[in-house]
Amino acid sequence: MITKGFSVENITLALAILLGGGFLSGRLCQLIRLPSVTGYICVGLLLGPSGFNLIPAAAVGEQLQHFIQLALMMISFGIGEHMEIARLRSAAKSLALIGIAEACGAFLMVSSGSLLVMKISGLTAVIPHAPAVALLLGTVSIATAPATVMHVIRENKAAGPLTTMLLAVIALDNGLAIMAFGVAMAVVNHLNAAGQGGMLAMISASILEIAGSLVIGIITGLVLDFINSHMSRKSDMLTGGLAILLLCGEAARLLNMSPLLAGMAAGFTVINREHRDTRLFRALNAFEPPIYVLFFTLAGVHLNLAALTTAGWLGLTYFFCRTIGKIGGAGVGALVSSAPLPVKRYLGLALTPQAGVAIGLIFLIGNNPASSAYAEFITQVVLAGVLLSEISGPIFANLALKLADELPVSPPAADKNHMAGASLSTVPAGVPLVPWTWPRLSHLEHPEGIVLFGVSHIATAAALARIAAIIAHFHQAYPLMLRVVPPAYQPDKNRRVDDQALVSAVQSEVQGMGSELYTIVKEDDDVAAGILGTARQSGAWAIVLGYSPLSVSQKICGKIIENAPCPTLIVKFGEVFHTERILVPIISLTGLDEIRIPLRAMAAVGRHKITLLLLMSSSDSDKDIKRAADGLEDWAAAEGLSAVTRCQVLATEARKDTVLTEAASHDLLIMAAPPPQALAQRLMFGSLYAAIAQGCEKTMITVYPASNL
Repeated sequence: MITKGFSVENITLALAILLGGGFLSGRLCQLIRLPSVTGYICVGLLLGPSGFNLIPAAAVGEQLQHFIQLALMMISFGIGEHMEIARLRSAAKSLALIGIAEACGAFLMVSSGSLLVMKISGLTAVIPHAPAVALLLGTVSIATAPATVMHVIRENKAAGPLTTMLLAVIALDNGLAIMAFGVAMAVVNHLNAAGQGGMLAMISASILEIAGSLVIGIITGLVLDFINSHMSRKSDMLTGGLAILLLCGEAARLLNMSPLLAGMAAGFTVINREHRDTRLFRALNAFEPPIYVLFFTLAGVHLNLAALTTAGWLGLTYFFCRTIGKIGGAGVGALVSSAPLPVKRYLGLALTPQAGVAIGLIFLIGNNPASSAYAEFITQVVLAGVLLSEISGPIFANLALKLADELPVSPPAADKNHMAGASLSTVPAGVPLVPWTWPRLSHLEHPEGIVLFGVSHIATAAALARIAAIIAHFHQAYPLMLRVVPPAYQPDKNRRVDDQALVSAVQSEVQGMGSELYTIVKEDDDVAAGILGTARQSGAWAIVLGYSPLSVSQKICGKIIENAPCPTLIVKFGEVFHTERILVPIISLTGLDEIRIPLRAMAAVGRHKITLLLLMSSSDSDKDIKRAADGLEDWAAAEGLSAVTRCQVLATEARKDTVLTEAASHDLLIMAAPPPQALAQRLMFGSLYAAIAQGCEKTMITVYPASNL
């Protein structure tokens, strides 16, 4: 054991260290594809008395106990959410048989195996009431980690009979664990009372405790449902819901009932009401992460390596007996209930993870005076098993889903390319381009000016030409392709072939749209100067350029933007280029001024559909949102865009995430460029535009205004 002289006595600092250490260790575990819970427990071990002793026993004992109680109620309430009758009814028979069989399998294997190992190793002489210890270990072993299994299922997008049964069994499993634990604690209390009263009294006490806990939970659930039905704000639901849940837990504790069983019954009641209001569950989900981090790191702090050496063999016994009991019991239950073959073979393997509920139960063992004498020993055994199961459990669950053939199979890369090629026009190493199937653009007898687009690579040339042709059509102008080459440019044979292919690709695209292409090759050592000079001489309406991450290209674009005599459109291409569904995210109506011309140009051709998305604060009132929506619709009407435009105002807590979510159902984003910012401003306030550009996989057009120079 590592012992240091320094420890954290300030409870606020202790909380900060536990949260920070838990966060970092959780992220590290995610990188190596382990559950975050494993990292939380490990960092708690390092911070506690068995590690660097930064978190003293006093802090772990009384001062942080309320966080543990809060986490226990949230865990049990969340279990109740997964016990929805409508969802479980279809497989009720199989579910009941499998759930009872695997719970009995784990209980019998762990309790008998633990008692046997304690007798062989001589621990029965050291530990008081060895049968009670074995009984409690057996009941704790029934619990399964729902969060770990859900993570594996969601990460792999698994689906099938095994996945469906797995989720249902886990919900039932933890309910059985909590009820069995209540019975076990009643038995332990009876044993420690020197056998006062008979077996009938003990059974009656167990039934009374379970029934009382369920009644408290059901009443709590009804109260929660009634109050939530009269609330609309998440903050009110969270505050009121937590208050009532904590009162439920304390009431159960004062009456010597089970807080976990009461919390589960409350969640069960809320989810099974006919109107099924799940808003409280979602509000609590947002509040859970820091509480869970504290809960599991504190569990790690409780892990005593000195005691673990004593409980070492018993910890291994607990882990292996539980694994065997889960696999064997689930297999027997599935066989008797005639469940599908994948369920018979692999369900038990997927039930091996264990964490939250089990840790909650050992905290309750420590809080019960009747079991306090051996609570630390049980804690070491269970935490050792949890560590092993949280390392191996996700691997076993993933293997079970894979063997059951319930993981989606991605098509080979070659097939994807073939599918894309069947519907998209492409150029060598180019941007996939949806063919122009809309009516051809009208022929211009007397074009007025040009829209200039610069090209240097065949990959983006055709797509840039399409944008330039659309903008030019609106201005009654023609698209002008400009290539800037060094003075005395003498291309070799291969370069001439590439140049001809580039011109041919652009010409084919523009002519296919019904427009007429003009081209010019300008000799200049300075590419930006060549483009700017041509724009000024020809009176260009706009300049269209492709975005490149190369620093040289960005310097050229930056110089053009700063000095352009007309608006500049910078195009960052996504995986496929199409313009039919256009998203325009803004944070104020003034953001529409710079992009009105590109939007009107898009609306004038084809079947473009535009979504104007105004992002507002989640704290804005309904009145403010309504006023903003009216203003958005008035702007669209004034610009003649109402027929093709959908106006949407969203009060959001995360602007970037909202935009990226909306972008998934659109083909193209058009945004006004952010105003110039000094470095200090960018560091201080950040840039919504930059965040969206970095995270968006769709094509994005940024419109920069003409320079004032």
